[in-house]
Amino acid sequence: MRIFKFGGASVKDADGIKNVVNVLQTVGHENTLLVVSAMGKTTNAMEVVVKNYFEDKAALNASFEEIISYHHNILLDLFKNEQHPVYAKVKGLIEQVKGFLAWNKSPKYSFVYDQVVGYGELISTTILSAYFEEVGIKNKWLDVRDYIKTDDSYREGSVNWEDTQKNITENIDKGSLNITQGFLGSDDNNFTTTLGREGSDYTAAIFAYCLNADSVTIWKDVPGVLNADPRYFENAELLNRISYREAIELAFYGASVIHPKTLQPLQRKEIPLYVKSFINPKEDGTAVMKGKGITPNVPCFIVKKNQILMKLSSLDFSFIVEENISEIFKLFADNRMKVDLIQNSAISFSVCVDNKFNKLDDLLNLLKSKFKVTHYEDVSLYTIRHFNEKAIASLQNGREVLLEQRTQETVQLVVK
Repeated sequence: MRIFKFGGASVKDADGIKNVVNVLQTVGHENTLLVVSAMGKTTNAMEVVVKNYFEDKAALNASFEEIISYHHNILLDLFKNEQHPVYAKVKGLIEQVKGFLAWNKSPKYSFVYDQVVGYGELISTTILSAYFEEVGIKNKWLDVRDYIKTDDSYREGSVNWEDTQKNITENIDKGSLNITQGFLGSDDNNFTTTLGREGSDYTAAIFAYCLNADSVTIWKDVPGVLNADPRYFENAELLNRISYREAIELAFYGASVIHPKTLQPLQRKEIPLYVKSFINPKEDGTAVMKGKGITPNVPCFIVKKNQILMKLSSLDFSFIVEENISEIFKLFADNRMKVDLIQNSAISFSVCVDNKFNKLDDLLNLLKSKFKVTHYEDVSLYTIRHFNEKAIASLQNGREVLLEQRTQETVQLVVK
């Protein structure tokens, strides 16, 4: 069985959905499970709904109308008859969101976020499944929340592998074309959970692991995994083949093509991962599989923007020792700060973190009660795997470097 994952860019409009049909007709769709993201920027739009729910109730209906109009226009392009059952199904899903927000009593942002945002995937797969039927492609629509079970860590659900394995192996027909949602799961109380932003790749890997799939293919609007993000770097090159180990390293440092969690279950069962273009589905793309290094062997550039660099030192110039570092990391964990780089000396400790949960002010207040703290906001963290001096010079040119760290294979620069 094969697992195909289609992201938001591939189903952002009616033409995109028609192109998914073209991809399947080109490469076949027998014994295949599709994992599909929300359409276009729907997740962002759903996040606005959640924000307005908590901060601006007067704008709530308008934010809903934007989502309704966007999907309705796609429906009109795909299904000319507005009496088609899919219109009522999509309307019903929107009404479920509104109903939840009407009766919800929880003040917890992350809980509400997960109950609302995931409807983007439910709507996209409902439309895609109906269009497949319209053009003669039989399929089974699956609610992923019935299969992937997690704990109740909302927005960062941790998979219960035992229950998930049982649900998937006992209930999925490998001989059919199945369509389900990425990004989502559910907890023991059947509340929706999410696996973290960009978690649809991880969803594909979970299904692949549980089904002993032959392969996973992530369909993108790029020809495969590039050695650099072309939005930020010129002359990006296609990587034809990457080992699991190298791909995990790249993902750890922030390469955006592959989700960091995706590779681990695939590596355990040596399931190959292909990253291919949905624009040119016959091209080979990139293969991630057992082996060594990367082909071709070129420097790989990664950038994480909007980072926070903190430099901590003791108030009395005493050493920063294990006890201090343990306390610092506990504060990072308590405030859900992802640590991307650390560097320490006898009396100082520097760390570059991702403030995606907007906990910086709370964290700084705690740290300043115990340490002398200097911090820089909106810095960029550049990483070069397989660096050479030319590659480093290309990043340093005209930039103020706040911190540099090198290992045998990797150099990292924090710059303003």
